[in-house]
Amino acid sequence: MRRGRIAIGSVALFSCLAAPIVALGESAGELSSVVVTATRVAEESRDLPVSIDRVDDKTIRNGQLQVNLSESLVTVPGVSVQSRQNYAQDLQLSVRGFGARSSFGVRGVRLYSDGIPGTAPDGQGQFSQFDLGSADHIEVLRGPFSALYGNSSGGVIAIFTEDAQPGVALEGSAEYGTFNTQRYAMKTTGDNGLINYVVDTSHFQTDGYRAHSDAERNLFNAKVSFAPSDTSKLTVVANAVQTPFVQDPLGLTRAQLAADPTQAGVNAVAYNTRKSLAQEQGGVVYEDHLSGADDVVASAYTGHRTTTQFQAIPQATQQAAPLSPGGVIDLSRAYFGVDLHLTDQRTLSGTPLLLVAGVNYDDLAEARKGDLNYIGSQLGVPGALRRDEANYVYDFDQYLQAQWDPSSRWRVVAGVRNSLVDVTSHGHLAVLDAADSEVRYSAVNPVGGITFRASDVVNLYGSYGKGFETPTLNDLAYRSVDGSLPGLNLGLKPARSNNYEAGIKAGNAYVRANLAAFYTKTVDELAVLQNLSGRTVDQNIGQTTRRGAELATDAQWGGGFSARMAYTYIRALVAQAYFTCVAAPCNPLTATAGRPPANYFPVAAGNFLPAIARNSLYLGITWGYSAWGFSTTLETEGRAKIYADDRNTDAAAGYWVANWRAGFEQQTKHWRFSEYARLDNLANRAYVGSVIVNETNSRFFEPAPGRTAYVMFNAALRN
Repeated sequence: MRRGRIAIGSVALFSCLAAPIVALGESAGELSSVVVTATRVAEESRDLPVSIDRVDDKTIRNGQLQVNLSESLVTVPGVSVQSRQNYAQDLQLSVRGFGARSSFGVRGVRLYSDGIPGTAPDGQGQFSQFDLGSADHIEVLRGPFSALYGNSSGGVIAIFTEDAQPGVALEGSAEYGTFNTQRYAMKTTGDNGLINYVVDTSHFQTDGYRAHSDAERNLFNAKVSFAPSDTSKLTVVANAVQTPFVQDPLGLTRAQLAADPTQAGVNAVAYNTRKSLAQEQGGVVYEDHLSGADDVVASAYTGHRTTTQFQAIPQATQQAAPLSPGGVIDLSRAYFGVDLHLTDQRTLSGTPLLLVAGVNYDDLAEARKGDLNYIGSQLGVPGALRRDEANYVYDFDQYLQAQWDPSSRWRVVAGVRNSLVDVTSHGHLAVLDAADSEVRYSAVNPVGGITFRASDVVNLYGSYGKGFETPTLNDLAYRSVDGSLPGLNLGLKPARSNNYEAGIKAGNAYVRANLAAFYTKTVDELAVLQNLSGRTVDQNIGQTTRRGAELATDAQWGGGFSARMAYTYIRALVAQAYFTCVAAPCNPLTATAGRPPANYFPVAAGNFLPAIARNSLYLGITWGYSAWGFSTTLETEGRAKIYADDRNTDAAAGYWVANWRAGFEQQTKHWRFSEYARLDNLANRAYVGSVIVNETNSRFFEPAPGRTAYVMFNAALRN
């Protein structure tokens, strides 16, 4: 990669790495340097004042199901990705505690796929379109510099589709496992010197660990690149995801968890709680090397997503509240966006100076409808229309970055992003919906950092930045769980944070270690006020603090041994007392009054924030023997207890689990075969994988499965 090459994807944080990490399981005896583009120009990660990790393709695919991000990101410190065993609600993903409270999708973390945002302008993210089967690598940024990439606080997660090797290849894979889990995939790639293409499609299905948790997912991903001129490159990406039928088992109380963790929650079967979605999106990224010092990148994307979700809102509750929006959510979203940035490299007093200036616009139009979830005595079917509104969100941002090396030992990186997010709502049912309404959020977020090269093997760094997180449309969707207050909850304010980080990056050819300490203070944090039967009402709370440390190490030993360790410590606390609701009805507009309603109870300063483990650890040791084409990995994962509600009245206990995988690979001139097997939770431990924060009926718990087994087969033909 020549110096000055700009990242594919104008708002993406990273580009392809110039030198990949040696994968766990390879027999190479040295670690390669890690090169990223945190400033949109290829640089070694150790020279940048940011916490950034990369997960390579072998870690993503070898012995993995390639279904959930939780498989791969467990190796990254500061990141928690917990499977809910519920494909109707996605994974519970958080970075340094941001996003842990989200009851649906991803909030507070920016997502990108090949430079195309997976995060809407309101800050709500979806990763169901992430295709792990064709991924080259995943990059994860934490800390202050994430603020340079828009409406997010915790970090950035970006996935990149592989580039095809010369020639034409056809690849097929099949996987089978516990709970009738099956995955089938076909991929074709090619490069004739003019066009480089990758096309991948897969089908996944499972009966699920719990009752009423069947799931099915179909995925398509394609990337085509070519060079219109000697200095330019055009990349076209397209993907689609369809989940025609996914059941929602809901959460369990502690008594239900003890009696039978595989059972479905109350009313899940009666109301046939479930979700279906379909999404199609496409985008183009154009890069041009204008001169020896200047580059330009322009990108545009568009897409459409429809979602239908059946909730377990009791029939009596809907009948008792004439303004109830019903128990069926019907969403249709159309979105598009554009981004343009310029990169200029020059000198300042004889020292290198890099400047990046850009602008982006994203737009989302949502049609939100709500139906009753019954007709007469028949439950779990769409009934009368009770909500019909049109919601619009757009953001318009400008950003500027600079990187300066005043000497061979020092590097200074700074930037600023000006963000504007506008939300408008228009109700079509005059009797049930609120009048037209609009709210606008804005912020100017500066960031800065310094790296000091203490020696050839040790770098020190420090950074600071302001963060900005707006309420999402899902956060705004309800003002009360019983439907007594119609319309969007536009009284919510954006959360604002100050983020500090300091760290050490050290290593040689055989061992690499990154240690970071961080502190974040947030005001007006968005939190769950009440959660009932899949419907969530949010509120702003007072100050919160997060302080902690991350440690990641990689090692290559002799004899084919390698290891990876990732440890995270987070102490996330309430800094100012507030009230939360524990029983219906709840009116968020009066929650902060001098004397709260009877259903509100105080949350004390010093309480731990829910769904955030104080300690988590991953350790994996791999042995590979290239003469046999064999590799095996033994890994352990541990997590401390997590509280289920703001008042810290209940918690999911901490746990340790061990997993094992092993496989063989065979290769001839034109063929490559692989066979892998894996066992998860070797000791068959019973534990809770995730919690539903502030669930009103104390149905907090989403249990994880016991011992599971899978086998994976792959065959590839290359011409």
